Amino acid sequence: MEEQSSGRGPSRDASPAWSRPASRWVVAGLVFYAAMAGLAWLWRGYFWGEPLFFLSASQAAEGLAWGPDLVLGLAAGGVVLVLSGAATRFTGFGQRLADRMGEMLAGLSLWQALILAVASAVGEELFFRGALQPRVGWMAASLLFGLMHIGPGRDFLPWTVFAILVGGLLGLLFIASGNLLAPIVAHAVVNGVNLPLLSRRSDFRPEAGPWAANVPRGRE
Repeated sequence: MEEQSSGRGPSRDASPAWSRPASRWVVAGLVFYAAMAGLAWLWRGYFWGEPLFFLSASQAAEGLAWGPDLVLGLAAGGVVLVLSGAATRFTGFGQRLADRMGEMLAGLSLWQALILAVASAVGEELFFRGALQPRVGWMAASLLFGLMHIGPGRDFLPWTVFAILVGGLLGLLFIASGNLLAPIVAHAVVNGVNLPLLSRRSDFRPEAGPWAANVPRGRE
C-alpha cells in the first residue's frame, strides 16, 4: 500500500504538538492567566492580607456553600449563554463578532478550548473579582473587566460592551455568595461552551445566515 507516502497535503504530525500555532496559543494563555492569578494573590493576599477567594474575612470563616453556589453559577452561566447565543443568531453585529472570533480561535481542539475556558475563568475571576472588586468597587471592576476584552476593529465593540455587562453579573454573584465559586463556575460554563463553538465556526457556511452554526460545509 502506498497511501502512507502519497504526499497529498501536509502531514498533521510534521511538527511536535507543542510547536503548532494553536498549542503555542494555549501555552501563552496559560502563562497569562497564571500571571493574573499570581498578581491577584500578591495584591490582596500578600499585600492586604485578605482572603483572595472570599469577599471578606468573616465570609471566609463561614466557608463555601457548595450546593447553592454551584447552582447559582450554573444558572447564571446558562442565562449568559442564552443571551449570547440569541445575539449571534439574530443580530448582524453578533454574527460578525462570532465570525471574527472564530477566525482567531480556528485550529483549537476541543480539549485546548476547554483548558483555556477553565484557565480564563479562574485567572480572570481571581484578578477582577477576588483582587480588584473589594478594593475598587463593583462598577470599576466590571468596567476594567470589559476593557480587557477589546479586540481589533469595530466588529469587536459588542464583545467589550457584553463583557462589561457580564462582568457586572459576575461581580453581583461574588457579592451575593461571598466567594468566587459561583463567578468561576458561571465564567467557565460560558467559555466552556462558546470557545469550542467559535473555534469550529470556520467549518460552517457563513452564507447560511443566522442559522449558519447548524449547517456544516460540504453538505451542499
